[in-house]
Amino acid sequence: MKRSSGARLCATAAVGALSLALITGCSSDGSKKDKGSSGSGAGSGSSSSSSAPAANALTAAELEKLLLVQGEVKGYKVDSGDDTLPKSKTEVKTDKPACDPLAWATAGLAPGDTDANASNSVSEDKASTATAQPEDIADAFNVDMTFVGLSSYDGDGAEKAMKAVTDGVTACSGGYGLTTGGEDSKVTKVAATKGSGLGDESIAFAEDVDMDGEGTATFHTEVVRKGNTIATFYTVNFAALGTGEAAEIPAAVVQAQVAKLK
Repeated sequence: MKRSSGARLCATAAVGALSLALITGCSSDGSKKDKGSSGSGAGSGSSSSSSAPAANALTAAELEKLLLVQGEVKGYKVDSGDDTLPKSKTEVKTDKPACDPLAWATAGLAPGDTDANASNSVSEDKASTATAQPEDIADAFNVDMTFVGLSSYDGDGAEKAMKAVTDGVTACSGGYGLTTGGEDSKVTKVAATKGSGLGDESIAFAEDVDMDGEGTATFHTEVVRKGNTIATFYTVNFAALGTGEAAEIPAAVVQAQVAKLK
């Protein structure tokens, strides 16, 4: 696949922010969090209502401490990131307001109404088990990279955010236009998929993205709520772009991150 197309698609799939993240991973400042209870939910979204007292959201600094760190997921390395992901929702524009939560979730931003969030990246650690050097640059990029975002909300803000994502999957099933960092992109299809079922509720969805007329590529995102905290997961494999294969969100990463949201 041509490098220009790869960079273009990365910008599309991760809301204009991944074209510079082929190796380094990403992170942005952000929001807050609280506590949860039992896990449920998958696919088009499943929820369990909570009668627990409303809690206050955590700060961005508190969320940073809840992100996965190196050594917590065997076989994966954690990168605290750099400045390639959008810092603000104002940098991510869609042509359908109902699709905004979907675009924000894939950019590591809070999908709901909160001002701050925290994010990092978790990628396969093939170096420790590799028996030979990568044969070419494409082989070096043949790694699943997952961008993880955390956000936290006051009151029932987290539940409202999950509903916005669920509603967005339906409203945006026919696709939407996206502009980030001066790049115009087109998501051609959105569909609910089977999620992890973790947390108090979760929803997973796949987005088909136009590759500058070279076909489409499919990307997976999952959004999990535990109490007042929402975790978003978006996975990409740059070497697989244009092959018709979609990178799956690693179950071990989702499980480990959700387990930290107490």
